[in-house]
Amino acid sequence: MAAMGRREFFKSSIGAAAALSAVSTRRSVASTDKVILGVMGVGGRGTQLAGWFAQMPDVEVAYLCDVNERRFDRALEMVETSQGKTPELVKDFRRILDDKNVDVLVNATLDHWHALGSILACQAGKDVYVEKPLSHCIWEGRKMIEAARKYERVVQVGTQTRSSAYVQKGIEYIKAGNLGEIHLVRVNNFMEKPGRKKGPVEPVPDGLDWDMWCGPAPLVPYSPGQWWMDLWDFSTGSIANEIVHQLDLARMLVGIGYPTSVYQAGGVHFFHDGREIPDTQLATFEFGDLTLMMEAAIWTPYIKKIPHSIRDSDNFPNWPFTSTKVEICGSEGMMNFGRQGGGWQAYDKHGELVHSEPGRQGDPDHLRNFIDCVRERKTPAADMEEGHISTLFCHLANISYRVGHRKLKFDPQSHTFVGDEEANRFLKRDYRQPWVVPDKV
Repeated sequence: MAAMGRREFFKSSIGAAAALSAVSTRRSVASTDKVILGVMGVGGRGTQLAGWFAQMPDVEVAYLCDVNERRFDRALEMVETSQGKTPELVKDFRRILDDKNVDVLVNATLDHWHALGSILACQAGKDVYVEKPLSHCIWEGRKMIEAARKYERVVQVGTQTRSSAYVQKGIEYIKAGNLGEIHLVRVNNFMEKPGRKKGPVEPVPDGLDWDMWCGPAPLVPYSPGQWWMDLWDFSTGSIANEIVHQLDLARMLVGIGYPTSVYQAGGVHFFHDGREIPDTQLATFEFGDLTLMMEAAIWTPYIKKIPHSIRDSDNFPNWPFTSTKVEICGSEGMMNFGRQGGGWQAYDKHGELVHSEPGRQGDPDHLRNFIDCVRERKTPAADMEEGHISTLFCHLANISYRVGHRKLKFDPQSHTFVGDEEANRFLKRDYRQPWVVPDKV
């Protein structure tokens, strides 16, 4: 099957956005009312989101939810300080879904809980802000889209760079032809992550619902730590957790949708801690006359994320040692582009710097965009389908690795691999009762 062209992709995305705006019949939140939300998962990112939402004058954080009671304190303090009102603390997110006064579920759980938590929220009539990577497998992403469309929900994915103004300026610069013809995009994610060897089995601590923590995944013996990030049953991997931001950014910049083939090299080369998911990934995706290269490793201490002091300034990072960047290579020039602030710089065919555009982090605008879309029933900046396509890149690379580094042909229409039943077995995960994503959402 031929690749979906960039022009056709833009048309299909616009059509989906128009359809959502046209068919939504949910009563808008009155302009004088606050948007009421509950936060599911108050780890580091969930606590951060809870605090930011609580600072918004037209939002009330009514619930904080986590299966681990020991995680409530910091999030509770942040929310109380910001909004002057104490949220209810619950361990079961279904308490939030049952409350008819709640408008939004913020899903900041682990990878393996993103799909089921979000689908149940859509079925309960809640809009959703869900963290990346969107899904644990390709099939889940499709079911999440189905649920969002069926129940006419606004779903924003936590790929916040989409809401940064400097990205739109980069898109306009490329569309104007300043880089010439774009045939190669390089997406980087080099950084240093710790080893995560799974420790000894311990008794489940008081206040932790370990069965619900495991949820759709197998019920394994309790062991503390973040070992789950490097095992297939629970995660898409440490690399995917980061690089999905840059993949989403790259797709925006050059206007690409689904790839038609993938080939992954790399593997578990550096860490010897029992992990299953690669610590080194080099993947090639094809789009007709454009090739996207995904290059990543998590054992490179000399390449760093862009410092916050640069992300929110008019300065630029040291590009060769920047871990989270996208390179756009054209026939007349090239561009270095930083995610979540850091800006971008363009060079002509002689390697001379010809344009610099500072950047800022997109979190405030991203949350504002979501709340505005909840009120107005509009398609958000990082709609569910966009998050699905970007996350799918990570799934495709992982599946190529799991079938022995084969080059796989992908059919975007059927969401299956062409002539490869072994690869197709990885499109969907096995679920543990009762935490099952249903075929019919």
